Amino acid sequence: MALFPRRIAGRYVALSRWDRESNAIGYSDDGHRWSKAVTVQAPDRPWELIQLGNCGSPIETPAGWLVLTHGVGPMREYAIGAILLDLDEPEHLIGRLSEPLLTADDSEREGYVPNVVYSCGAMLHGATVVLPYGCGDSSVRIATVNLARLLGQLTAA
Repeated sequence: MALFPRRIAGRYVALSRWDRESNAIGYSDDGHRWSKAVTVQAPDRPWELIQLGNCGSPIETPAGWLVLTHGVGPMREYAIGAILLDLDEPEHLIGRLSEPLLTADDSEREGYVPNVVYSCGAMLHGATVVLPYGCGDSSVRIATVNLARLLGQLTAA
């Protein structure tokens, strides 16, 4: 579960994986009792067919809530993707990447758990998304992504 960094329309909002395979949105008036989660993203890309999850709290951008996701595909290979949710109605999916944003390269495939890249969150630094991520459950690296280019891919028709 990951909380949105601010309330929306007076309510707390959280991402969850209530069904253990999809990303969903839940709301709460008080932070204690939560609504039934509404699925916003189900696995349908080859690199996320086994399950999806979030990589930390959403990042607010002028185009919408940027959510970094992790997907598990065949052979338990993990990849990091991204979706964009509406700022006022985050249960509305604006866009999603058709290809992973990040996959393990040859130097990242070995480790305690092979073929895994995973993040617990990212942050904006100016016009750059700074994305720390773990590889093979044995080391940590940092990737940077141009925010405008990523948002362009997520909003392209």
